[in-house]
Parts: sequence; C-alpha cells; structure tokens
Amino acid sequence: MPTASRIRELNARHSKLETRIEEELKHPSADTLLLAKLKREKLRLKEEIAALEQDEPLAS
Repeated sequence: MPTASRIRELNARHSKLETRIEEELKHPSADTLLLAKLKREKLRLKEEIAALEQDEPLAS
C-alpha cells in the first residue's frame, strides 16, 4: 500500500515542520522570510496529504 506509506511520510515531514516553526517563533528575532517559507511548505504538504487521502480507496 504505497499511498498509505507516502501519507505517513508526509505527515512526519508536516510534524517536523510544525516543530521547526514553533522553535523559530520562540526566538525574539525570528526570521520572517524563513517562517514564511516553512509555512508555505507545511501548507503544500497538508494539501498533498489531503489529495492523497481523498484518492485513496477505503481499506477494509
């Protein structure tokens, strides 16, 4: 089931980005360009996950 493993991989990457964003926000001089880049990547991953989940047939 390659789709399920791809979704798991993307979810892991999404979680790592979330952690990285949270860490960056803790800094008083957070890099706003880096934050914007990380947030765009996180959104792209979320959209890809949603598309894969929508296309994946239900497993019994």
